[in-house]
Amino acid sequence: MTHGRLSAVTWFACCGLVIGVLVESASAQRPRRPDRERLPQPVYKVTERLENPVVGDNDSNLGGGNLGPEQPEGAEHPLVPVLKMATDAYADMQANIKDYSATLIKRERIGDKLMEQEFMFVKIRQQPFSAYTYFLGPPHKKGQEAIYVQGKNENRIVGHGVGVQKLIGTVRLDPNGMIAMKDNKYPITEIGLFNLTEKLIEIGQKDMQFGECEVKTSPGAKINGRSCTCIQVTHPVPRKNFRFHVARVFYDDEMKLITRYEAYHWPAQRGGQPVLTEEYTYVDVKLNNGFTDADFDENNPTYGYR
Repeated sequence: MTHGRLSAVTWFACCGLVIGVLVESASAQRPRRPDRERLPQPVYKVTERLENPVVGDNDSNLGGGNLGPEQPEGAEHPLVPVLKMATDAYADMQANIKDYSATLIKRERIGDKLMEQEFMFVKIRQQPFSAYTYFLGPPHKKGQEAIYVQGKNENRIVGHGVGVQKLIGTVRLDPNGMIAMKDNKYPITEIGLFNLTEKLIEIGQKDMQFGECEVKTSPGAKINGRSCTCIQVTHPVPRKNFRFHVARVFYDDEMKLITRYEAYHWPAQRGGQPVLTEEYTYVDVKLNNGFTDADFDENNPTYGYR
């Protein structure tokens, strides 16, 4: 992907934001930015009509690692309409969206550990690529901020922690460095709806080279009451060329944006449940806010930088 080339989204993460040097907030600490502190951790709801992801009929092949059969010549791959939807959405985004704000809810599996759900308010500008993130939850990260602007600040994250770590002040971190990537699958350079959509297109193009792909489309899904189309892609047999067993993409019918992506790996044992590897949801999306350099500047008086 561009911006760092995003399984994720991720995205688009979406995607990877934590500066990683945080501890729990000191409860007695007086909030420096009361207006930011009052931002709530959002509640969101996803509803769809597809059944929960299950292992296909070929789960006796669990543990296989060979490449699957190539897509037969002359037959339309089931991913063709899905890929067209994604490419059309991406072209529309490029033509019509300059910036946006949203609440990002993400959860990732790092190694064998499923991390806790994270909530953050984000501002994204496409040119130059710029990202501002403010943690809404979990509680021990609330108030943490990070800024990344491509071509500025030596292409480093400008961030600060919370609680005791805030005493350190503003830090500048390599987006791909160990501290910035702690508890994250992807760097901040890969966050956002554009990156998420681009990543899904890239995955779809690779998967179209092979068969063993099932696609189910379910209109009428909803995210926080917004009408979406849910597309579920399943690879029944584990193959090393597939990066997921089941993936679900949610396409906002009105905004014509992919606003949620979730992916599952094959279960460890036959008959087991698929294993969540990553999920990213963008809610309360507001397009074309007219963001300026001040929205991505640590000196913004509404931000909590010291």
